[in-house]
Amino acid sequence: MQGQEKATAYWKQNLKYLFILLSIWFLVSYGAGILFKDLLDNFSIGGFPLGFWFAQQGSIYVFVILIFIYVRLMNRLDKKFGYNN
Repeated sequence: MQGQEKATAYWKQNLKYLFILLSIWFLVSYGAGILFKDLLDNFSIGGFPLGFWFAQQGSIYVFVILIFIYVRLMNRLDKKFGYNN
């Protein structure tokens, strides 16, 4: 693989990871916190309705977890394309 082809493939994979991870975060923060709030409020965590919990805490936790997942994915991608100097 040539330098430009390698960089293009690397960037495409990076964008794929970003799209997937940000879609998950959107679904958790907007979907669970707003769209499905009434359905999720039938359950509770620590005495708080689950929809409220996702709107206030859950989306932040998921975002932090997704950051660690992204770092792990990018480390693997760097090794795959030889950018792990």
